[in-house]
Amino acid sequence: MSALWREAFPNDPPWNAAEVSIPAKLAVQPDLFLVAVDKGVVTGSIMAGYDGHRGWLYAVSVLAAHRRRGIGEQLVRAAEAKLAALGCTKINLQVRAANSAVAGFYERLGYSTEEIISMGKRLT
Repeated sequence: MSALWREAFPNDPPWNAAEVSIPAKLAVQPDLFLVAVDKGVVTGSIMAGYDGHRGWLYAVSVLAAHRRRGIGEQLVRAAEAKLAALGCTKINLQVRAANSAVAGFYERLGYSTEEIISMGKRLT
C-alpha cells in the first residue's frame, strides 16, 4: 500500500503518508477504506468518511500502470454506495488546484466545482 501512495501522492506531507493515514482510518470507520487488488497487487484505494451530515472522499489512488481501466471509478462508486447506505445525501472532496487531470476525472463522475473556500488547521 505504501508504494501505491508514494506513487500517487509523491509530494504529500509526512502526516498524510500511508503509514500514518491508513492505521488512523482503520481505527475509525474501517469499512469506508476500500482497496482494489489485481492478481495479488494492490492497484488502488480510497478512503471515505461520514459525520452524519456530509460524506467525504479522500486519498483516491490508482497505480499509474493500472489507470484508465475503470479502477478509480469503481472505487468512487463503491464508496458512494457505502455512504448512501449510511444516509449520506452529499459528498465533498478536495482536489489540489493544479491537478486538472484529477478534477476532470471527478467531473466525468458527476462532481462539480463549488464556490467555497477550503480552510484547515493542523492540530499536531
